[in-house]
Amino acid sequence: MNRQTFTIAVSAFAAAICAVVILIVMMTCESKKPDVIEALPEADQDRAVSLSENEEQAAGKKLIADIVETTLKLLEKHQQEKTEAEKTSPNTAAPLVSYQTSRPMSAFSGLSGRHSGMGVNFSEINPINYENPDLDVLKHMGADQYLISYLQGEKYYKSAEYDRAITEYNSSLNRHPGFIEAFISRGNAWMKKRDFARAIEDYNRAIRLDGKRAELYNYRGFARAERGETRLAIEDYSSAISINRNYVDALVNRSHAYYQTGDYLKTIEDCDRIIALQPSNAVAWNRRGSAWYAREDDDKAIRDFSEAIRLRSDYALAWYNRGNAWYSKGDNEKALADLNKCLAINPSHTAARTARENILR
Repeated sequence: MNRQTFTIAVSAFAAAICAVVILIVMMTCESKKPDVIEALPEADQDRAVSLSENEEQAAGKKLIADIVETTLKLLEKHQQEKTEAEKTSPNTAAPLVSYQTSRPMSAFSGLSGRHSGMGVNFSEINPINYENPDLDVLKHMGADQYLISYLQGEKYYKSAEYDRAITEYNSSLNRHPGFIEAFISRGNAWMKKRDFARAIEDYNRAIRLDGKRAELYNYRGFARAERGETRLAIEDYSSAISINRNYVDALVNRSHAYYQTGDYLKTIEDCDRIIALQPSNAVAWNRRGSAWYAREDDDKAIRDFSEAIRLRSDYALAWYNRGNAWYSKGDNEKALADLNKCLAINPSHTAARTARENILR
């Protein structure tokens, strides 16, 4: 609950209390009103008084009901405005990426990232996108300490203080040993510290608690890939995809693993699926082009590299790859042009510099 929602709720409660006080005052003042039923027959007096009391009670109840109804409408309107703001936020306007798969307390934001020099997604182990809860307010409201510790851990995680985050996750789990979110977040923190063995242990625990969450297999697959356990990583990515067939991040990661093992046809199949889901995913176009190039189909490779470049004109790797494909076809002029472009974007690209020198000899 953020500050605005909390304020509205408190205001509603105060308004309801005021309504009750007004009702009591109205009932108390009844004896001071002119008695309009004296002239009625005795048998009708009780009925008349009863009607008068019921009408006052009904009016009081209606007042309270109106306040509650208005408050609920305000809360509903606030929630709708918040939802619409989230839909149009620059942080969530990107094409669907499935870090959010069935995770009830958090939502990962942004597109698939690539771990520097590895071509593997890393953004799903980035901090969750939550609205900085006020922990003091939560404590005052009586929130459980395990949740307070967890949210404190998330704040430390967001500020890259992974050791302190892990301490808070430990505290959360000590109080609530079955809290799956703390296992996942602690696993992510171990991943950031590149302690992949401990990350895998936490993902294993989370999977035992809920084996139907696709992202858990993707996370564990990533950790296994970083340990060089490519076959096991492929099994995990495949498990994630079997749960959610449109899980783009798992497809991206599995296509990379297939490429590493030399299974270029399966690499192409996964890239086909990624491109169908995200036509603007330049990484998928470049990777599929690389697979075609490895299968010595230079024309298809060049078409895919060209699309990757069209989508991302500063994609140095795609320029380099297309330069190699042109060189393979014997077109040294186009090869040099692409290699020069690669070096203009990334002057430290050693492979491109070496390739250019070989052509110029």
